[in-house]
Amino acid sequence: MYFLSYDQSNIKLGFCVTDDKELKFVQCSQKNKIDTNSLDPADYYWNRLVEVHLSGGNQNDHHFAKHTGSSESFSLKYVRNEEIYVEDGTIFYIEQENDKINVKTYFRFYHGIEAFKTWSVVKNISSSPIVLEHVSSFNFLGLGNEEDWENTSQVYLPHNYWKGECRWQKYPVKELGLYDLGVFSGKRIAVSNTGTWSSQEYLPMGIFENTKEKELFLWQIESSSSWNWEISTMTGQSKLYLMLNGPSFSENGWSKVLKPQEEFETVHVSLTLGQELEEVINNITMYRRTVRRKNEDNDRLPVIFNDYMNCLFADPTTEKEIPLIDKAAELGCEYYCIDAGWYSEGYWWDSVGEWQPCAKRFNNDFVGLLNYIREKGMIPGLWLEIEVMGVNCPLAKQFPDECFFMRNGKRVIDHSRYQLDFSHPKVVEYADSVIKRLVEDYKVGYIKMDYNINAGMGTECGADSFGDGLMRHTRAYLAWLDKIFEKYPQLIIENCASGGCRMDYAMLKRHSIQSTSDQTDYRDYSVISANCAAAVTPEQAAVWSYPLADGDEEEVAYNMVNCLLFRIHQSGHLCNLSQARYRLVEEAVRLYKNTLRKEIPNAFPVWPVGFAKGDDRFITFGLKVNGKIYLAVWNNKGMRQVRIPLEKYRAKSCRVLYPAKLPTKYEFRKESAELIFYPHQEYCARLFEIKL
Repeated sequence: MYFLSYDQSNIKLGFCVTDDKELKFVQCSQKNKIDTNSLDPADYYWNRLVEVHLSGGNQNDHHFAKHTGSSESFSLKYVRNEEIYVEDGTIFYIEQENDKINVKTYFRFYHGIEAFKTWSVVKNISSSPIVLEHVSSFNFLGLGNEEDWENTSQVYLPHNYWKGECRWQKYPVKELGLYDLGVFSGKRIAVSNTGTWSSQEYLPMGIFENTKEKELFLWQIESSSSWNWEISTMTGQSKLYLMLNGPSFSENGWSKVLKPQEEFETVHVSLTLGQELEEVINNITMYRRTVRRKNEDNDRLPVIFNDYMNCLFADPTTEKEIPLIDKAAELGCEYYCIDAGWYSEGYWWDSVGEWQPCAKRFNNDFVGLLNYIREKGMIPGLWLEIEVMGVNCPLAKQFPDECFFMRNGKRVIDHSRYQLDFSHPKVVEYADSVIKRLVEDYKVGYIKMDYNINAGMGTECGADSFGDGLMRHTRAYLAWLDKIFEKYPQLIIENCASGGCRMDYAMLKRHSIQSTSDQTDYRDYSVISANCAAAVTPEQAAVWSYPLADGDEEEVAYNMVNCLLFRIHQSGHLCNLSQARYRLVEEAVRLYKNTLRKEIPNAFPVWPVGFAKGDDRFITFGLKVNGKIYLAVWNNKGMRQVRIPLEKYRAKSCRVLYPAKLPTKYEFRKESAELIFYPHQEYCARLFEIKL
């Protein structure tokens, strides 16, 4: 027996290889927790590096709904390991095999980043086809304090839903039903997602905290469709395991046939460790900035006006657009996006798919309107939903069934739309032609790519299972996106799915900007604004600001504070604002362009009082960069005094940054490094600059 270790970026991986070549994954920590001199392999019987289950195999564990005891994990034998040096880091992999499969498990590290990406590749080395039903992307038994994990373990769950994105909630494991009964538990803490919306109920993320040892694990599953993860116990073990997965048969209807010598690569997942919440969020922020597509948009952060939210609401016409275009240009916006409705005279939901402009809406001169946007110094953008066709779209009758998701011989219909299958070449040809026309003929430089259905478990056309059809489609769609960005490197494509219902880093490795919500109430948006930087880098997070026609000056300031630390998605009937209220919008945009957007791409999130909740009386969030914190504070429940502790940041001074023109009563107590804000009405918000 010998111990195999790999240390990179302050993360220590440890593996035990027994005399009969069984591999045990025994350490994943920032600390050395393993005494290699007294290591007993019998203590680590369940510490399998990867779980692989084949159809017809014996799941040899009293597992209940868990993915433990898979058919191949016990028979895999260690073959070798290797470290590969690449330009920006290292790749460490371990190879195992039995008589049916060869499995390589990869750990990808990046220089200077305390996080890693991991995945496995399974190869059929037998002479007959095999059927995969589950392959883990990450599997580690070793979470929690061994003496008292029941009382010292907490899990952060990122609840996510339409208009209520990024609602993080912390739970002791006992509140989620997991207790230490002295034997293994059939209960698990588990979150799964099935379908084409990756974050319809939860973000594909989570955080585990060992409160006694002050160690946090943060993970994200880089899937734009189905995924699942679980935390539970093993037989005879005084610790917890964490298993991260793409789709599986039991949760997501996925299975995959591998012919001899064929391979399957799992969904990639990434993890980071740290001692504090902000530390692990900062680590994953650095990782996200490193792995995403290099682009100018995330450096420049141009200001975008979109005519939809609390404005035209998908009813554009030339007459309505012209004054908005003029006002957006006057404000200093750099992109102007015409949202939904530009392609249809009336009701359009069930007929989308041709993406031709409606002549009646634009006086037979749609391109002229786009040119007018350019004449005003802005780049035009359009709303698009390329992955669907309405059931009444003429093209849907011309396309063969295999171009769409099919189940049990029928086209899948969701919300009066068909789901296109991007693994079919005719679909890719069609999508290419639409983008070519918009970019090359209409000279569009911005596309708001929306996606408003959930097509469910998958499709049967040419697939081994519904889930396999879904994975094949989603990987083909991502490959199509890569090709589009390569062909049009200056094109900005916003990732939107009814707001933030597909907020994941399979998509956000490609897209430079993410819609965070469809929330129409600016007061409820503050929770999303305060928490979204845990899900997406601030420079990718598009936050709406939409001053209301009948609001007051404090309403405008609240709206603008919502978006100033992210990407401004300006909307609202700016032409109808009073001069004083318009000046508040103008002041915010000027501050953003002159100061904030230069700082945001290098800033890291801070939460002085933790994640925001919907019923919080006040909310605060900040970005730390270059010796200062830009701190947003929202008063939501009529508090007379809001106290914000800043001692851990060693704050030295404070000033109001926005709005400068409205009265703000506050004090900064230098001896205790505490900001005290005295709101003068129920809903009001301010942006402070804290010097460190």
